[in-house]
Order: sequence, then C-alpha cells, then structure tokens
Amino acid sequence: MTEDYKAPRWRDAEDEWLEADGLGGFASGTVGGTRTRRYHALLLASRRPPTERIVLVNGFDAWVETEAGRYALSAQRYEPSATDPDGGRRIREFEPTPWPRWTFALEDGTLVEQEICVRHGSPLVVIVWRAKAGTLTVRPFLSGRDYHALHHENDEASFDAAVDGEQIRWHTYESVPAVAALSNGSYAHDPHWYRNFLYEEERRRGFEATEDLVSPGTLTFDLAAGDAVLVLGAETTESPVIPAGSALTVAASLRVAEKARRAAFPSRLHRSADDYLVRRGERKTIVAGYPWFADWGRDTFIALRGLCLTTGRLAEARDVLVEWAATISQGMLPNRFPDQGGEPEYNAVDASLWYVIAVHEYLEADRATPASVTDTLRNAVEAILAGYAAGTRHGIRMDADGLLAAGEPGVQLTWMDARVDGREVTPRVGKPVELQALWINALRIGGAWSERWLQADARAHAAFKARFWNDAEQCLYDVVDVWHEAGRVDASVRPNQIFAIGGLPFPLLSGKPARRVVEAVESRLLTPLGLRSLARDAEGYAGRYEGDSGARDGAYHQGTVWPWLLGAFTEAWLRVHGNTAQTRNEARTRFLEPLLRHLDEAGLGHISEIADGDAPHTPRGAPFQAWSVGEALRLELQILAPAATEVAEAGGAR
Repeated sequence: MTEDYKAPRWRDAEDEWLEADGLGGFASGTVGGTRTRRYHALLLASRRPPTERIVLVNGFDAWVETEAGRYALSAQRYEPSATDPDGGRRIREFEPTPWPRWTFALEDGTLVEQEICVRHGSPLVVIVWRAKAGTLTVRPFLSGRDYHALHHENDEASFDAAVDGEQIRWHTYESVPAVAALSNGSYAHDPHWYRNFLYEEERRRGFEATEDLVSPGTLTFDLAAGDAVLVLGAETTESPVIPAGSALTVAASLRVAEKARRAAFPSRLHRSADDYLVRRGERKTIVAGYPWFADWGRDTFIALRGLCLTTGRLAEARDVLVEWAATISQGMLPNRFPDQGGEPEYNAVDASLWYVIAVHEYLEADRATPASVTDTLRNAVEAILAGYAAGTRHGIRMDADGLLAAGEPGVQLTWMDARVDGREVTPRVGKPVELQALWINALRIGGAWSERWLQADARAHAAFKARFWNDAEQCLYDVVDVWHEAGRVDASVRPNQIFAIGGLPFPLLSGKPARRVVEAVESRLLTPLGLRSLARDAEGYAGRYEGDSGARDGAYHQGTVWPWLLGAFTEAWLRVHGNTAQTRNEARTRFLEPLLRHLDEAGLGHISEIADGDAPHTPRGAPFQAWSVGEALRLELQILAPAATEVAEAGGAR
C-alpha cells in the first residue's frame, strides 16, 4: 500500500445516498459500497408511478487490473458475516453532490473515480468510471422482484442476453420489465447465481436478510482509452428507454442535462425537496420517504407546505392538491395507496384536515390561481367539512360541543398509528388535542365563505379552552373524552399539544397558557433532532427504537424523536417569546442548525424520519423523509425569515 492511501473522509461508511428519478423509482446505497438493505439497488423502477416498484439491477462487482495486480472497487456482505471483495477499504474520498462520486486509491498509486447519476423523469441510471490506466471489469447483479421482497435461486430466472453492438438487453422474468443497457465495454456472457448476500440493516431490524442474485456476464473496459460508461434503463412505460447514440455520447448528454437541472436549486435542502415530488397520473404527488414509503395522504399535505409553498413551487403544489381532490370519499382523503393495486385506504382522521390547511396556504400564496382551480379546491374543503360535521367512517363526527370526536377499536386514525400484534399502541380514541387544533383551523378557513363554519368554529374554540387545560402538568391533555367517555382524559405529555400554539395558521392559545405549554414541551420533549413522542418520565417510555418489528413499532410513538415536529415547536416558541431578530437568531442556533448538521449523516442531504429518544439520539427509520425535509425548509425560509417590516426598514436604512 502506498503512502498516498487514506481512509474514507466520510466518517460513517453506512451513511446512505439517494438518487431519485421523479417517478417513484430510485438508486440507493451506502458510502462504503456495501448494500445493507433490501432496498439498496442500482436500478429500482416504478411500473405505475409512484407505485408498483420493482428492483431490476441490485448492484455490481467491479475490479481494476493494472501491472501491479487486481484491486476490487466493490464490497459485498455474505452470510454468515463475510465481506468479499474488499473494495470499501480503498475509498479515499466520497462526495454526495451533484451526485454520488467515489475516489478509490489503489495500492499501486492508481486513482479511480466512480460516479452514479439517475436522470430525473426517466428510469435511467448512468455509471461512469475514470482512471489513467488499467482494465476495469464489471459484473452486474440482477433480480426482478418487488422492492419489499427478497430474491432466491430458482429455475425460472433467465440469464439470456441479447447483444447488439453497444446495446445489451437482459430479461430475468417475463412478468417484469427488461433491463436495457448501453455500454462502451466488451460484454462476455458468463452466467452464475451469486448466493447468500447479507443485508445487515434488515437483520438488525428483525427481517429476513439474505438473497440470491442473477449475474449474466461481465463488461470489460480499457480505462486508458477514456471513460468507462454503463447506462441502464427499465423497459417500463418510457419509450425509448435509452436515447439513441453511442454510450459515451448518451452518458455525457444525460449527465450534462442533469447537472444543469440540479445546479438551478439554491441549496441542498431545495435539491433534496425535489426528490419527493413525483408523478402520479398526469399530475404530481409527494412520496412520504425513501426507501419504503409511497405517497401517504397525511405526509403529503404536511410536507407540501415546506417542499412546495415555501420554495415557490406553486404549480407543483396546485398539481398535488387537484390530484388528491378527486379522491375524497365521505369527507375523507385516503391515507395510503397500496403498492400493488387495490383500493385506497381511508384510515386517517387528520389527512383531510391537513389538506384543508395546505389548500388555505396555497391559495394565500398563489393569488393568480385560475378560478376553476379555486372552485375545485374550495369544493374539496367544503366536502371535507360537511362530511366530518355530519359524521363519517370510524366514528369521526362533530360532537355537540363542536369538537371533533374520532376512533373505534381496531383502527389507528391519528399520526400516532403504530400497531403491535393487532392492537394500537396509542389508540387515542376520543378527542385528540392536535385533531382539535386542525379542526378549528379548518372551520375558520371554511368560514371565509360560509357562515355555518364560523359558528361551529366559535363553539369548538370555546370548548377547547374549557376542556383541554391540564392544571396539574401546566400543559394540555393529549386526549379528552377518551374512548368516547365524557370527562375521561389522557394526561400523557406528548408533542401533539404544540399545534395549539404553532404549526397552523391560527393558534388556539395565547398569553400565559401558551407559554406554559411551550415550556412543558421544551423541558420534557425537546432534543437536537426533534420532539420526543412521549415524556421520558412517563409509563411506557421507550428510549431506543431498535429490535424486531414488534419492539420498534412499540417504541415508534412512545418516546421516539420526530424531526418534523420542530417546525411547529419553533413557530410556537417564537409566538410566546416574541418574533424578533434576536429570538430568531437564538431559534436558528438552537433548533435549525442541528437539523442542518444532520444533512451530513444517515441519509446524506436529507433528514431522517425519526431518532432515538435517549442520547445520542441515533437516527432511525427511513433515512430520507419528506415531512422532515419539508418542515426544515419551512423553518428556514418562512418561520425564521425576517418580517416584511424588518426587511423594509433595513432597505430604508441603506
């Protein structure tokens, strides 16, 4: 090994990168090169954007031969716990922007660069290798499975390859799309099963963790002759799959166009936000997170405010809201569309109310909205309010006091929706606190064009102030009329109460009660990465989100930290401490900057779904989460932005 060799400058080889295609598909992996999840793949495409996602090319082995010997650039983990080859140890540098780029330092002093880029709007991935000398060999690994599943050796898989000049076509199963490849390398057919790949993160999470993959052959490149390129495309609905031209020309064209597109975003957070905006039908929707979420109703409308409205992407916001308006049923919006067909699932009480908030803020932001769109959105809001007021699925109804009651055994309706062994961990049946904040805000929004809703708003607001104050804890109850029993309360100290002061257009509390709530949340729930879902001194508190699926689901809302809640908390904190330049600077230092530092760990450039409630607050769950990124953007661009009067005064002073 030469003195030139250095360890990877990125501190954690298990940090993850993401390349999203705008259709629901993506490429993803780790900095160290080893696939640790079943979702890590080179070509993962959506057959019906953004759902029906399928893994076509899982990864590859790659090695370079020079006069001094043969050196691996890749690393695989095999059962029971062996790493082979050892390419990860040769990584000297890794850069995540404008797309993942590795520099490998070989023991003879040769430097090899490797880049992976996904072209937005198409199921296409471009891989480029670069060095001054040496022969590169690449062996791709294929499957053709649902992205939640695993692949095992069988007699049905096809190793056949159709080769025509620089074009290669692999089709492992007739029931899945074929893989189109374009390469300036020399293809040699050499079919093998590679068995027992081990995905460590799946094993840690208590899932099946091994799979077998098809490898039809190898590609060989002379690096001294120039860049080695491989373009991979999924033969889904896009035609042609790969643009016409030579491999070098096509790869260069795709990379130039993609680099220019990414350069137009003003920040890393803006670029990351774009990954979640994907196509559904002829319009847009928002993927809740990567790698395993599709578009979920609740997440979509919470995330939209930061991803679209604060970034000025009003056309995309309009597309999302109009697309979802057509799915309203009995006042409810679906919380989830199944990945593989089937009927939408109407099992969220708050998704429809977050939609009303998003519509209101969109119409406030886009004064040029066409009248037809305004009518569509207002009709959708009216349908939601009318459906909830009259009563709809799962016991959702406006009660006599004007508050919104919801819930029945066996159904998880609020965002705290985990289930273990068929039971809800936090059922929250009755009148949850954040649901009332959403409902009263929605009534006030609807009251802009209907007196009926203003009257209901006044009644509900009065009931909220009278019924939710928990004098013993100097904060708000989490649920009143628990299990629809009048007067029964849940006094658990949870973050849901913060929405009575921040996070929504119209706060329900002000003055001393509001300050007490913020103080309680800050002292008992605040961490650098978000708010705990339950106070540490509460019965049932779980400080670490780990173990098998039952253990993790049991901890999901029992202490686990949620970054997306920091937007509402910071807004509430400023409302009770005064929104001045000084308090905003303090809030930026205390609440936003830790989130921005988190962009350099776990899911690079993104913000994780959750973290442990106990220090050191290890990031957990999905490493790329839409509402976490959306609320960070809303926090930076809206909540902590100078007031218009301050901007005007500063301009006058100059």
